[in-house]
Amino acid sequence: MTRSPEELDLDFVSLDGTGIHTSELQLGTWRFGKENDAGEVEIDETRAKELLDAYDAAGGRYIDTADVYGGGASEEWIGEWLQGRDRERYTIASKIYWQIRDGDPNSRGTNRKNVRDRIDALLERLDTDYVDVLYIHRWDDATDARELMKTLNALVEEGKVHYLGASTLRPNAWKVARANEIARAEGWEPFSVLQPRYNLVDREIEGDYLEFARQQDLAVCPWSPLGQGFLTGKYDRDEALPEESKVAASDRFQESYLTEANFDLHDELDAVADEVDASPAQVALAWLQHRDGVTAPIVGARTVDQLTENLASAAVDLSDEQVERLTAAKGGPYAGL
Repeated sequence: MTRSPEELDLDFVSLDGTGIHTSELQLGTWRFGKENDAGEVEIDETRAKELLDAYDAAGGRYIDTADVYGGGASEEWIGEWLQGRDRERYTIASKIYWQIRDGDPNSRGTNRKNVRDRIDALLERLDTDYVDVLYIHRWDDATDARELMKTLNALVEEGKVHYLGASTLRPNAWKVARANEIARAEGWEPFSVLQPRYNLVDREIEGDYLEFARQQDLAVCPWSPLGQGFLTGKYDRDEALPEESKVAASDRFQESYLTEANFDLHDELDAVADEVDASPAQVALAWLQHRDGVTAPIVGARTVDQLTENLASAAVDLSDEQVERLTAAKGGPYAGL
């Protein structure tokens, strides 16, 4: 049965050590203004604001973006959408790192010059005085950890940023730990939120990474919770790939997702979905929400119907036995975690 966003009611969960609360499912806006290989915008301004409206109607309050999404369009549209609304009711997160000016090596990374330039520009696009969470989008080995934390702490002290996060840093968790040690020793703001890739197929953060986050009381907000669409059930082991799907046609996608082992996992996912009368995507998202150490997955969608389906996963109740079956279906060293 199709539900409207107004029929949903997302709960709040603690953003761990920050002391604030976040929606149990966060809205990802990485497709806002994004151009595909044909030069077509995947989600234009009108659709973006429809998705924001739907998320808001469902009770969602945490919006995740980055200054490079859509070349800045994502932040601009979110800023326009926020006008006339109570800014304090929303948690806005953005990210900085990737090069934004051709021929300017200082417009990439987390050096102080770049961070200072980028924070002011993204706040202007969002038309707000602060972001609730500022992520570094990647780790920058060219910038000393002490220099980085000193720069980020200054943004917090100036009120431009409330909390600090680190995105896509699984192999570099020890660098986050070292940076936080430096920050705490100096009385500076440490990283409080981590944003890794995590889903039923991509399980690389299980083990040391999640244990590190638990020990350090760090929030974990995973991206790609549906494995680039593989876990939605749109692909079949016995059927040809959709002609319009250039992502699926890539060697990297096929080697990472379109494998016999992953299709076997999907068979178990489909079985559980039938048992609880939900879609595979909803069950995949519900599994993440049942995982110890996960705070709130980041979900996105191309249409309001897709977003509504994804958000409805918050109401899917899985038994311990079903969670264990899904966890074990992948196999490997962390299957029992």
